[in-house]
Amino acid sequence: MRFRTLNELAELSVREGKPIYRLMLEDQAMESGRTAEREWDKMKQYYGIMKEAVRKGAAAEGGSRSGLTGGDAKRTLDYARRPDSSLALDAGKAMAYALAVSEVNASMGRIVATPTAGSCGVIPGVFVSSQERFGWSDDDMVGGLFCAGAIGYVIANNSFISGAEGGCQAEIGSAIGMAAGALTELKGGSPAQVVHAVGLALKNTLGLICDPVAGLVEIPCIVRNGFGAVNALAAADMALAGVRSVIPSDEVIQVMLEVGGAMPDIHRETAQGGLAQTPTGRRLAEQLAAGTRTSGDRKDGENDGE
Repeated sequence: MRFRTLNELAELSVREGKPIYRLMLEDQAMESGRTAEREWDKMKQYYGIMKEAVRKGAAAEGGSRSGLTGGDAKRTLDYARRPDSSLALDAGKAMAYALAVSEVNASMGRIVATPTAGSCGVIPGVFVSSQERFGWSDDDMVGGLFCAGAIGYVIANNSFISGAEGGCQAEIGSAIGMAAGALTELKGGSPAQVVHAVGLALKNTLGLICDPVAGLVEIPCIVRNGFGAVNALAAADMALAGVRSVIPSDEVIQVMLEVGGAMPDIHRETAQGGLAQTPTGRRLAEQLAAGTRTSGDRKDGENDGE
């Protein structure tokens, strides 16, 4: 790639008079040795998988194989349609769709890791809900995915995207930054605004630990995807409104590296700390180890998902 930092990416975009998604597409084609058309078609297939995961998850009422989670996307979507929903339907859809894709992942369904399986719901939640709201075409969304990919490339090469390396800030945080930046470009934002959206998103997830109950990508991973989608919408709106990340986004990425490196192992996907080691977290893990599904422990109106 011809860029390594977000600042370089934005400068290149301005200098060549091309949107970020176009730069990423061209560089990806050059690096892979494949045509831009082939790279585009491949990404379009990925977007199709994302949309199918949203559709499947949003309609599902059953639980995951473990019994820990399931059906929350449908519950959330149904509630978002109510007139007294705090988020209202547009943001509520983004949240519900993110939950939907994450529940498909927990049920061993087909998803696209964006940038990881643990954060697979954020970008589809933001993209599919925004496409429905603004009437964008699939090709518009594919361009958005290339923009998100450029942002993810920078984060991955200057910090990390793995929860095992840097905690959940590296997974959910990166996904929020990627979604926020891409949405900003989709809505006509400048390269500088795209970069500010990434910084605004990332600095508000710094320090988020990775503490999966029973070591499964379910609790609290799924609800973090839902909240992450809403955070991405907020970061994009702030950037488009002219709010700046006073700490430059590339410096925020360096702080993510610093914080993740200082994070104790028990908070980096080992399930040895955090929510995984609460009394309830340990009980659920013991039940699963004994081969007992957990859904039978729920009372009416309760949900072990969070």
